Amino acid sequence: MTKTVDSWHSQRLGRTVDVARWGDVGVPVLVFPTAGGDAQEIERFHLVDACGALIEAGRIKLYSCDSVNGRALLTKEGDSLHRSWMLRQFVEFVGNELVPAIRSDCNSDDIEIITSGSSIGAFNALAVLCRYPTAFRQAICMSGTYRLERFMDGPVDEQFAWASPMHVLGSLDEDHLEALRHRSVVLASGEGADEDIGESWHAAHVLGAAGVPNRVDSWGPQWAHDWPLWREMLPRYLGDVV
Repeated sequence: MTKTVDSWHSQRLGRTVDVARWGDVGVPVLVFPTAGGDAQEIERFHLVDACGALIEAGRIKLYSCDSVNGRALLTKEGDSLHRSWMLRQFVEFVGNELVPAIRSDCNSDDIEIITSGSSIGAFNALAVLCRYPTAFRQAICMSGTYRLERFMDGPVDEQFAWASPMHVLGSLDEDHLEALRHRSVVLASGEGADEDIGESWHAAHVLGAAGVPNRVDSWGPQWAHDWPLWREMLPRYLGDVV
């Protein structure tokens, strides 16, 4: 399959970000890495191969980018207010830089993107859907971690609330919420080692209270918080919607 890697310096983030793409045609699918992952993490852990049949059939193109905000959390970059700022800047980077780049690559000014990710990648997938519902049509969130206060080690501010899908829904205007109510969210989780399906149920409650369509899928106690689960999940869910 065709693979390309691009990069540019983002003034929002104050650093260079890599963006990878696999495939030539099909529905664009933006997959966020796990917390500290880079744009090619999903290839190294064979998630791209797991979606290979869909890519080769021209049903999807996969995109991924460096997890800049996740890396800031993982490495405890700066203080909690800086990390809150990084969460917001990354979501804005996706909406204002990466989405236009994906649409340009697809030769469409308004094509809708499916987004996905695992762990903190699931947080990012849900965050960009909530903030940019006219750009993203669905979020496939796998083994998600949605309450990130425990990574902050200090106070958070309005930047954190702006980026966090668990906090932002109450502040959105009615037009924004109405657009979001025409989108959908899958909250999939195992219940084995290091999984916490309670995170998915909490997210479902918050989304449901705002009228956002969603469902929680349990994959059972045989699945741990690891790549074998996500390699099973993503192609199955994508195969249902593309």
